[in-house]
Amino acid sequence: MVQVPIKWPKSRDEVWKVNIPHTHLANEKSDQNWMVVKGNKISFPGGGTHFHYGADKYIASIANMLNFSNNILNNEGRLRTVLDVGCGVASFGGYLLSSDIISMSLAPNDVHQNQIQFALERGIPAYLGVLGTKRLPYPSRSFEFAHCSRCRIDWLQRDGILLLELDRLLRPGGYFAYSSPEAYAQDEEDLRIWREMSALVERMCWKIAVKRNQTVIWVKPLTNDCYMEREPGTQPPLCKSDDDPDAVWGVPMKACITPYSDQQHKAKGTGLAPWPARLTTPPPRLADFGYSAEMFEKDTEVWQHRVENYWNLLSPKIQPDTLRNLMDMKANLGSFAAALKSKDVWVMNVVPEDGPNTLKIIYDRGLMGSVHSWCESYSTYPRTYDLLHAWTVFSDIAKKDCSAVDLLIEMDRILRPTGFIIIRDNPSVVEFVKKHMSALHWEAVATGDAEENEQGGDELVFIVQKKMWLTSKSFSVTE
Repeated sequence: MVQVPIKWPKSRDEVWKVNIPHTHLANEKSDQNWMVVKGNKISFPGGGTHFHYGADKYIASIANMLNFSNNILNNEGRLRTVLDVGCGVASFGGYLLSSDIISMSLAPNDVHQNQIQFALERGIPAYLGVLGTKRLPYPSRSFEFAHCSRCRIDWLQRDGILLLELDRLLRPGGYFAYSSPEAYAQDEEDLRIWREMSALVERMCWKIAVKRNQTVIWVKPLTNDCYMEREPGTQPPLCKSDDDPDAVWGVPMKACITPYSDQQHKAKGTGLAPWPARLTTPPPRLADFGYSAEMFEKDTEVWQHRVENYWNLLSPKIQPDTLRNLMDMKANLGSFAAALKSKDVWVMNVVPEDGPNTLKIIYDRGLMGSVHSWCESYSTYPRTYDLLHAWTVFSDIAKKDCSAVDLLIEMDRILRPTGFIIIRDNPSVVEFVKKHMSALHWEAVATGDAEENEQGGDELVFIVQKKMWLTSKSFSVTE
């Protein structure tokens, strides 16, 4: 029988065993300090295949290798977004949060079945992704740092296409930390892999920032200069000028290097403010959408008021630690998430695949998210989010050839027992949801009008809560 998850921050270190059915991972990794089954709970000492002594010490050692002040990896706010590939149970990402770094933990094939489920149950941002043939659902230049610690990925396959996908996702001057036997072992096979990988990244214009013991950290160039100086015919080639590096939904990966635009090349960096100023500073990529700084600031302000209103409506039902994993199902510029900065939550910002790809603005604010179509199920395990925010998502679905009822069922699948859904949409959508609530075992928590003096005055706010319920069959089993 599923239990209401343990609250953050305790959940970083322990979860209910019953909520994650597969414990063979604990047995398989017992010598590596990943996790330990203790009675009805699973605890996480913070170890990993490559950091038996704990993720916190490993993170400090990487910061030390890069000469960052006080051995803190966030580099005074300049390093904020991390992609952790092959993330295990996401202890690396979990321990980065205290350094004001947010990590997208990705299990490219979830070889141990349900690592991502562990990550989300712990309250750590994670996405069940596949490093296969399609681009990951993130725009170009989203991450300052990528990490692979014995991540079981063959980076040399298919002309280095997976490493080139990482290159697309890294910001100018971004780092790739690679902790793996190939980086230090002396047997013939590991030496061969190391030679080939070194040659590949050199042709990609990455430089070794530092190599120590079992870890090498490469750095991506700030400009196109090195790409332009390569010999003609060097592989991998530069991507064609008509290739949009931010088109990701269903787009195949390409075995080519994404060069910088003239503007990015001249900027010699991202032009982003350090965190936390980054959250509210208009980012340079706003111009890609024709948005002004004033529009950005107004959007931030509007959502600040809206979120305050939501919390007033929710307040009879929630404590400070009730919510941890949140999803904004139509995130636009990420201002819903930005308004929650003072709360101990993280937000998966979802940007629809068929609208403007504002996800790059969201990453430039130091937030994270993914591109998705709500005609399909979201790439996560059941019962992984505490709150879903659906702003005009149902109105959008009505214009498509897919089912709003299916979307309700998908939202119910994603939502944890006792979790909340905030629907902000037109009155007919609210009526539609009310019609299906009893079948879904949801109950109404609050209804409110959209705030006065706002555009979109016909929007209603409707908040529901998923009840903790059992089928009659479950009752007989528990008895």
